[in-house]
Amino acid sequence: MNDMIEGLIRKILGPESIQLDDSAVLDPGPGKIAFTTDSFTVTPLFFPGGDIGKLAVNGTVNDLAVMGAIPLYLSCALILEEGLDMGELTKILESMRRAADYAGVKIVTGDTKVVGKGAADGIYINTAGIGIMENEALRGEIAPGDAVLINGSIGDHGVAVMAERNRLSFTRGLLSDCAPLNHLMERVASNCPGAVKFARDATRGGVASVLNEIVKNRHFSATLNEASFPVKDEVKGVCGLLGIEPLYVANEGKLVMVCDGGRAEEIVHAMRETEEGREACIIGSIGAEYPGKVVLETEIGGRRMLPLLAEEQLPRIC
Repeated sequence: MNDMIEGLIRKILGPESIQLDDSAVLDPGPGKIAFTTDSFTVTPLFFPGGDIGKLAVNGTVNDLAVMGAIPLYLSCALILEEGLDMGELTKILESMRRAADYAGVKIVTGDTKVVGKGAADGIYINTAGIGIMENEALRGEIAPGDAVLINGSIGDHGVAVMAERNRLSFTRGLLSDCAPLNHLMERVASNCPGAVKFARDATRGGVASVLNEIVKNRHFSATLNEASFPVKDEVKGVCGLLGIEPLYVANEGKLVMVCDGGRAEEIVHAMRETEEGREACIIGSIGAEYPGKVVLETEIGGRRMLPLLAEEQLPRIC
């Protein structure tokens, strides 16, 4: 174990970052900090556009970013199944290092455990993240007239993972959207101060679940325009074939944002100036007609409710 930590993990993630003491001693600076943790399990470990290591870093970075924090430090705990191929572990660690470097964060502490054969799906990863709160104004009072935005196409991650798992050849070319959102959030906060009222990454449960959490027991509703939100043809095809609503499919590089309706175009422009926001657009609005509900205006002119998921999410991606 010591040989693996020194010769592989610290060698890749960085001996200057991974400290061998009982904890990392950090100096994030004055003011409030944001702290989050998450665990990652995915089958297969490698999928088009990413892998479990990239997923772990970006997922934790995004949980900090949507709160208005500047992500700084991550921890990395690895649960390894006996017999895991060391070549696969090396690729996962290298992916984590690339993702951390791109997001501008450091992996500063960690832990490694090994479980018996068959007790894990190869590897599980737990990450925790710390960031400095820079933009607390990213939480405000939502009201009718506000706009709902997204930074790009929905459902890419969930469908890409499912397609790889089940070897669906007709989705060839579709990539997971796994990406960090901190650079996008920083651009919006600096270019459009005071305009954002809410932001959350649309991971498990997708866009519809995020919006249901926003409107639950509130005096307002959220209405989405089906014709306005971007969905790739591959995602439409798989979801149509399996009877899945793309708005419930998981994403790993998309966020739902609620903002002042009068400044929505300004925010969309700011998002489009970043790599992760090239396809940003307005997908709906906040209204008062159906308090506590999420409504979809379909392309054929009808309306239907998008309730909170009551059963197991499909496709299950973690």
